[in-house]
Amino acid sequence: MITRIARTAGFSGLLAALLLTLLQSFWVAPLILQAETYESAAPAASHPAEGEAVAAHEHEHSAEAWEPEDGWQRVLSTTGGNLVVAVGFALILAALYSLRAPGRVSSGAWWGLAGFAVFCLAPTLGLPPELPGTAAADLGLRQNWWVGTAAATAVGLVLLVFARHWLLKVLGAVLLVIPHVIGAPQPEVHESLAPAALQTQFKIASWLTNAAFWLALGLLSAWLYRRSSDA
Repeated sequence: MITRIARTAGFSGLLAALLLTLLQSFWVAPLILQAETYESAAPAASHPAEGEAVAAHEHEHSAEAWEPEDGWQRVLSTTGGNLVVAVGFALILAALYSLRAPGRVSSGAWWGLAGFAVFCLAPTLGLPPELPGTAAADLGLRQNWWVGTAAATAVGLVLLVFARHWLLKVLGAVLLVIPHVIGAPQPEVHESLAPAALQTQFKIASWLTNAAFWLALGLLSAWLYRRSSDA
């Protein structure tokens, strides 16, 4: 059982991570690079002395922390991060399959969409994807809200789909709504160096690429799990 789960997670995570990296390279990354041009141009428009102080601070920061350069370094770094995340999510799906095996490969799409709703859609409704140069609330508050929203969404979906008593289904619906009634932590002032149109493009690109990733991960993991089970 453990071998089947590990094999399913490894192969499906690898393929889904490569798909995500490909989509990000052609759609998401160009938007980030475009936003970085606005961010890098901001100090030049400020007072000369202020600009020199900012440049000195950036030089000190760049000397302390390494960042991948544009090109193969950034692609390789993105691929590595995507691979770790994809295999981790695939392990969750494969473990769930061991509890409730997918009847058909196509049912993996529903598991994938559920993962997209839990880990991407629900949290980003309150904390949408942000381009460089966008003001944000305290990181700790955002992380706590993200974790709470993902957990509430996961439990809510389980109750809505698998619970038999109507009261439990109502509870599941309430859990889906509660995080958004509470509201995500927001910055005191909403500011962004990038234009609003670019922000909108980035949100749509992020949502669609993640939806494609989760659909692929669900289908691949279900197919590999069933194939391993048949073998």
